[in-house]
Order: sequence, then C-alpha cells, then structure tokens
Amino acid sequence: MKRPTIADIARRAGVSKVAVSYALNDRPGVSAAKRAVIKAIAEEIGWRPNSAARALSRARAHSVGLTLCRPARILGVEPFFMELISGIETELSGRSYALMLQVASTPEGELEVYRRWSGEGRVDGVILVDLRFTDPRVAVLAQLGLPAVVIGHPSESGPLAAVWSDDAAAVRETVEYLAALGHRRIARVAGLPELVHTVLRDRAFTAACAELGLGTPAVMHTDYTGAEGARATRRLVSAPTRPTAIVYDNDIMAVAGMSAALELRLDVPGDLSIVAWDDSPLSQVVRPALSALTRDIPAYGARAARTLLSLIAGEQAADAEDPAARLVPRGSTAPPPPTADTRGRPP
Repeated sequence: MKRPTIADIARRAGVSKVAVSYALNDRPGVSAAKRAVIKAIAEEIGWRPNSAARALSRARAHSVGLTLCRPARILGVEPFFMELISGIETELSGRSYALMLQVASTPEGELEVYRRWSGEGRVDGVILVDLRFTDPRVAVLAQLGLPAVVIGHPSESGPLAAVWSDDAAAVRETVEYLAALGHRRIARVAGLPELVHTVLRDRAFTAACAELGLGTPAVMHTDYTGAEGARATRRLVSAPTRPTAIVYDNDIMAVAGMSAALELRLDVPGDLSIVAWDDSPLSQVVRPALSALTRDIPAYGARAARTLLSLIAGEQAADAEDPAARLVPRGSTAPPPPTADTRGRPP
C-alpha cells in the first residue's frame, strides 16, 4: 500500500501542508483544536515521519530571507535597497549563503511569507527592514524561533538584534548647517509616517529647529516616490510663507523636488536649497549636484548579514550601531536670498 503522506492528512483536514507540518512538529501557527484534529487523522491513517525527510528538514538551508513590503517598482529606482542588498550579498556569498528576496503587497502578506519560510525550512534566518512601532513582525519571528536581525532602532526591535545608526545626529548636523547659511524657514519632505526611522527623524528635525529658534517647521509625508516628492515640493513652495530650504528623505524625491522648483521658476540654490538623505551617483550627476547625507550603505548591509550569520551559528549577537550619516555639501545649497517678501520670494 502507498505510504500515507502529509498531503493526505492535509486533504482530510482541509488545511495546507504547512499547517500539517506545524501541527505534527508542535510548532506555533495552528490552533490547539486544529492540531488535535490533524494528529488524530495522522494516527488514523497510519502516518509515520520519514526519517530521511526529517534529517533533511533539520539541515540548514544556507539561505537568508529579506522581504520588502513596498511596491516592486521601488526596487528599480531606490538606490538604498540596491546598495543594502549588495552589502548583504557580499557577506553571504563569502559564506556560501544565498539571499532569498520576496516582495509583499501587504503587512499581512509579509507575515505569511515568514511563516511559510519557517514551516518549509526555506531560510535559516531573516533580515527585517522598515521597522514600525509595536511591529507585529517582531513578535511573530520571535514566536517562530527564526533567527532575525532588524535594520532599525533598537528601541522597537524587542528581543531581536538590531543594526542601526543615529539618525538624530545626522538631522541636527543638517539643520545646523542650513541655519549657519542663514536659512530660517526649513521644511522636511519625509517618508512613510508609520516607520520608526521616519518618526525619529521628524522628532529630531522639529527639536533641532526649535533649539535654533527656527519655529515649528513644515513636515510632509510621502511614499518615497519621485511623484510624491514633486507634489510635496509644489505644495511647500506655494505656501503663504514658503521655505528657503527643504530636506528630503531620499535622493529620488530630492531630484524630483528640484525639477518641480525649476518648473516654478525658482532657482536652486539661489531661491531654494535642497538636501537629500542618502547619497548616490544620482545625487552627483544632476546639476547642481545635490548636497546629501552620506553613509556606507553596503557596509550597513554587510554588518546586518554578519550579525544574522552569528545568530544562525548559535552565537550571541548584540545590537550594533553603525556610524551616523554625515553631510556632504554640494551645489544645491547656498545662503537664502538677502531679502524676501512675505511669501519667501525675492522682491
């Protein structure tokens, strides 16, 4: 007779093979009632674990997972992720590990990816990006027992190891530089408002402006795309009192913001200074070249990969702080116009 399989149990129980695997191996992910039903069916049909398959399941996959809950098109235009992945790959390839990349359309879909990877033994660990406050992924990964490293602030990483840098220090340096040039109205075009690093940058930006007597600055949140960066710029420079300097959360938005300003016949940097977060070749080839906050993003990814590989090997791994981004002034920043009317435009 044919040997009973997990697929047979799944059909009888009306669940997926992954759910059967969780139940038979006493792993979290199925209810107690469903676990009892699955085990009863397994006993009834005479299912027994395959020793060869079990030995294989205990072997390492020699792969690491990275899931991005962003539109797939972002990968083609966002230099940050490409540089981060290059750093991760450099470290993994030297250890004969592969990177499994998955794009999820929703946060719930991302959680399901982690559960599937864990249940099927697809990866030995994961790198988590775009940390949120009270992030459900932290609890799920801890429950699954899957080694994980968070690229984000340790205040929200829970029991997971974090690789991070001090964004507040970089924000202060930028605001102080623009204020030293004479700017009194500085705005910020930020990323997604639910992300921890966005909120921390917002707070640091508002605090730095207050400390320097610049008042409450305008902050606009976007989805990191060029279209949103341009839209935010148009709204800011059309305000009754427009800013004389804008700091953007990525280079794509900064370049789009520069184009929008030029369309409105504002000179960069004569009428409007622009700073981009995260330097890239794009920041340097546009004219004028963008002043930018620069950091070694590939090294950032490599450190996250090293930390994760240590956890996979059963070693302890502490939070690791990378150097903060530093400002590189270029042609897109200059002192504001000597005089301006109430709209912030030269008379």
